[in-house]
Amino acid sequence: MNPHVRSDDNCHLWVEQSGSGPPLVLCHGGPGMWDYLAPVARLLDDHARTIRWDQRGCGRSQRRGPYSVARFVADLDAVRDQLAGPGMALLGHSWGAHLALRYAIEHPERVSHLIYVSGTGIDPERGWHPHYERNLRQRLGRHLDRWEALGAHARTPAEQRERAVLQWSADFADQDTALRHAQHMATPWLGINEDCNQALNAEVKQELRGSDLIVQCRALDLPVLIIDGAEDIRPRWAVDSLHEALPNSRRLSLAGCGHLPWVENPLDFRQAVTTFLTQHSHQTPSQLHREPANREDPR
Repeated sequence: MNPHVRSDDNCHLWVEQSGSGPPLVLCHGGPGMWDYLAPVARLLDDHARTIRWDQRGCGRSQRRGPYSVARFVADLDAVRDQLAGPGMALLGHSWGAHLALRYAIEHPERVSHLIYVSGTGIDPERGWHPHYERNLRQRLGRHLDRWEALGAHARTPAEQRERAVLQWSADFADQDTALRHAQHMATPWLGINEDCNQALNAEVKQELRGSDLIVQCRALDLPVLIIDGAEDIRPRWAVDSLHEALPNSRRLSLAGCGHLPWVENPLDFRQAVTTFLTQHSHQTPSQLHREPANREDPR
């Protein structure tokens, strides 16, 4: 299989497929990181043909811009067009959840299901971030001093990796295993594209302040599963406005896990996602848009 998709502006994007069934495209977080969703693919391989990719400028994809939400939406559409076909299910994690949401808003006829994992919502002021910073420092505990010291000066690649591992360890609820999980995420270390991270974060912040995203979400009548870990250090109330705006969404919080719920609670994560994916599986995306809204909230 060709390990790359070529975007419409000739950027080569690394991709990998596995499993069998209807296509499910996975969007990793960051921005500026690489795909770390292989464990999610393994959980779902018997229910879907999973398609993972490194976003442009990240990981194994070509190191070039431009870095904008519109450009990343177009890249995702190239992945869909060349590997998934006319329609697909979408699963996005963290920043990737926002990317998947934006894609679904712009191309609803090409999306059958949207799975929004550990996203941070659509509140205009992004008021969750001070709470995240406070929770991050608290959960870092004895590693806080080292994390701050590494952030106070220019870092070697080894120090960049060390700081990332410490920061990512706070994304897990069980601190006895958190460092091990974070080390696994950082292996192999493919480097964080800071230019990509800064550009996209700045654009999303501006977008949320000035756009009609809530209005667009109200018009997005396709099935959406909002799923996250109950102990994520990003406050989950930040997602309330998104859930309220979507006419056909379900929300589920998994106990005993943080920002990567499939790592710490894989059985419940798999059951929730596979159950959601099998609903309406016989219908096309355009037919799904005519389904009546479902406002069930198990939380």
